Amino acid sequence: MLSAVEAVGSARTRSRRCAVLGSPIAHSLSPVLHRTAYAELGLDWSYDAFEVGEATLAGFLADLDPSWRGLSLTMPLKSVVIPMCDEVSEVARLVGAVNTVLFTDGRRLGTNTDVPGLVAALAERGVTRARSGLLLGVGATARSALAALAQTGIVEVYAIARNPARADELRALAGQVGVTLTVVSWDQVESVPPVDVLVSTVPEEAAAAVADLVVERTAVVFDVLYHPWPTRLAAAARAQGRTVVGGLDLLVHQAAVQVELMTGESPAPVVAMRTAGETALRARGA
Repeated sequence: MLSAVEAVGSARTRSRRCAVLGSPIAHSLSPVLHRTAYAELGLDWSYDAFEVGEATLAGFLADLDPSWRGLSLTMPLKSVVIPMCDEVSEVARLVGAVNTVLFTDGRRLGTNTDVPGLVAALAERGVTRARSGLLLGVGATARSALAALAQTGIVEVYAIARNPARADELRALAGQVGVTLTVVSWDQVESVPPVDVLVSTVPEEAAAAVADLVVERTAVVFDVLYHPWPTRLAAAARAQGRTVVGGLDLLVHQAAVQVELMTGESPAPVVAMRTAGETALRARGA
């Protein structure tokens, strides 16, 4: 991953701008997390949210002035932005997703903080080594999850897909990171053997339909959703005494990496960022 020093230089440069882009974007907690980090770090920086879609991304980037330091990207921009970057980190190319763009010396540097965010969220719950995993879903988030699981030492992963034929990119990634991947359909959940870690990357309703079946097959349940919380999958996991990792954990840790890259300050104030995120979710009735 690009180092913070290489990416942004001095952390004490004042009046810099950052933002999160996506569509839809009004729900994003990123402004809350990043602004909290800036306050804790004593930085007079701004961080906003902009509704930007695939068709308007290139124009938005072209209009940015030198005061900009970085962007967080959410759907549907993570793959669209790749050819617009001057340099893309190895991890971002590996998973085919850039969720962070850094600006330095007139260049756009793309990277991915979802993967280290996933690793850090698992480590926070004591999961640093594992051998087997189960993914719900085979899309872009599942690719980041697979790359993260590989970093914990996992060598065998099962993935549940509505349409196993659409898992080609996940299969290719598994080969690159040295993981044996078996893709099964949703009606074959009961064929999956016990695993160490489950990561759900699918909507609430989809995971709820198989919650009891998959929870009984794992010791750790990581649901990347954070609103509403707990999800039915997380609730089922807690009821069975499993270790539960949530989407807010991922959001905070990936944002912390972004803050470090954009500002050059390390470590990011993770505790304060999490508290701010929890407060914002309570205000939403989560």
